Amino acid sequence: MISTKQLLQLFIETRTATEGICQPLETEDYVVQPIVDVSPPKWHLGHTTWFFEEFLLDAHLPHYKRYHKNYAFVFNSYYESIGKRVVRTDRGNLSRPSVQEVYDYRSYVTSHMQELIENHLTEELIPIVEIGIHHEKQHQELLLTDIKYILGNNPLQPKYGSAFDEELLENTSVGFTEVKEGVYEIGHNSKGFCYDNEQPKHRVFLEPYSISNSLVTNQEWIAFINDGGYSNPMLWHTEGWDWVQKNSIIAPMYWHFENAKWMQYLLSGSKEVNLAAAVTHISYYEAYAFAQWKGMRLPTEFEWEVAQSHFNHGNRWEWTESAYLPYPNYQKPEGALGEYNGKFMVNQKVLRGSSIATPANHARPTYRNFFHAPLRWQFTSLRLAQSL
Repeated sequence: MISTKQLLQLFIETRTATEGICQPLETEDYVVQPIVDVSPPKWHLGHTTWFFEEFLLDAHLPHYKRYHKNYAFVFNSYYESIGKRVVRTDRGNLSRPSVQEVYDYRSYVTSHMQELIENHLTEELIPIVEIGIHHEKQHQELLLTDIKYILGNNPLQPKYGSAFDEELLENTSVGFTEVKEGVYEIGHNSKGFCYDNEQPKHRVFLEPYSISNSLVTNQEWIAFINDGGYSNPMLWHTEGWDWVQKNSIIAPMYWHFENAKWMQYLLSGSKEVNLAAAVTHISYYEAYAFAQWKGMRLPTEFEWEVAQSHFNHGNRWEWTESAYLPYPNYQKPEGALGEYNGKFMVNQKVLRGSSIATPANHARPTYRNFFHAPLRWQFTSLRLAQSL
């Protein structure tokens, strides 16, 4: 079990890292919400703070006084059992509280959390504090990808930071790893932190398959484009084809064709697409269509987990062919924290791995990320698989 000292250090490091992500921003950047899936940076700062106040301080720190009586309404995300909240699409309409007021709120809650951890921590509270910390780490990733969307869809395409290198050049041999048929154990079963959706550990039977040692590259993706991949309905699910037609999709997100070459927006600015880098910011629909074009398929999340020790991973979220469902004998936690994962187990696809936006001490081989099929503002990619 994690010690009080370790827990406090992890908490402080996490709170500091969140604010560090926002350091390059101008004040105006904090409030922007271009689409429903992208929350304003100011809201992320407030929401991750409210989480500690709601689930820990209010009930477990003696004589604690909430910072503001209406912040629970402003910064609650989707916890229906806790109370009403600002509609998700309206987060960008909140000019108040100001950015400085949100930072003051963060300082207030951080100092009181230090007091809770140092003087009032019980064995019962440790898992909740850990969830709060890793919840904030999740929002660090969302924060960075939301910032990229905000800046990348600005016609000026401003840089987030010149030193931020997000291109992935894999140092691995091209080829496939073969996995024999058999019964394999899936799920988290160590003493470290995990989310409830990674448990319980269980067995699955897998038919023989092979899985790529590397991710699909931009060069391969351009070949897909040039071969009419985005205009061939035979490669796409019906829903995916409708999405392509409705949204005039012709390339991955942040790509644009200029002066006879493909360019892309990166956090370090706009530059020519690096052919050797892993393709990024694609939807499940696109990943599926590309796999069809190659005469292959996406791996299931179980195939990915069994084989992951044989290839490099951790710089891109990888789409799988698995629907986001509960594991056998899954039990949703009691109370409001039961809304964290379980209620989203419908109409979504599982992604495995992690990305360059995933914070330290947060990724693990059993991590199950999940998104709707058309979403691609995260650092998403794919590797191919085939049945043997």
